[in-house]
This record gives sequence, structure tokens and C-alpha cells, in this order.
Amino acid sequence: MEHYTITVLYTGADGRAGFRAERVPLAEGSPQAMLSKLHASGGYQFRRSPVGFRSAPHCTPTPQFVFILGGEMEIGLPDGSSRVFRAGQHFYSADVLPAGATFDAAVHGHWSAQRGDAPLETLFVRAEKPAP
Repeated sequence: MEHYTITVLYTGADGRAGFRAERVPLAEGSPQAMLSKLHASGGYQFRRSPVGFRSAPHCTPTPQFVFILGGEMEIGLPDGSSRVFRAGQHFYSADVLPAGATFDAAVHGHWSAQRGDAPLETLFVRAEKPAP
């Protein structure tokens, strides 16, 4: 079966954020236009962040797809690793604070930052339930 691979920013069993690849089956449609199942969404928001923007460390409040429409976005993790996403790329942000945990920036979540010479433009699509 054909599939589409998405990058997922997630919270592991140890409460730490990480990245992983997940496969989404493309079991619907036709050979010319293979589709995944239809996933429900809870709305969307556009955001523009100026050159120099960097957020404080945080967890994703509600799982959502993040589509980079313009510019570049860097996502940094407490372990010092980071990934840069460019216009045309996306990821599924699901690094929520574990139940019962108190936020600790040395352990939980991520930060995001604009990179390059252009403002960062993003589209957030909220998920009503966890993707794939």
C-alpha cells in the first residue's frame, strides 16, 4: 500500500520532545490521485512572525499541523537539537505537556524561531483528534 510520510514533533514516554516519521496510508482515491482517509480538523490560523522572532520554550497546547508558507522556521528541543522547516514543508506538532506534569523548559516542549531574511508565515490546522 502506498503511503505519505509526515514529520511528527511528539512527547515521549519520558516527557521529552522529539521528532519521528510516521506513515499515513493512502488507501482511498484512484491510482492517479491516491488519498488518505479524511481527518477532522478544528479550525485554522495564519501567523506572520517578523525577522528575529524566537518564542519562549513551550509545549503545543493543541495538536496541530504546521505548514510553512513563507520564510523558514527552526524548532529547537531541550536536548539542544533542532530542525529547520522551509516554505512548502510541514510537520505535525503534538508535543503536549504530559498529564500531571509541571512544565520544565529543561525537559518539556520546544521553542520556535524565524530564520533567514524573510518573515515567517505559517498556517496552523488544529486536529480534533490525534493524526494518523
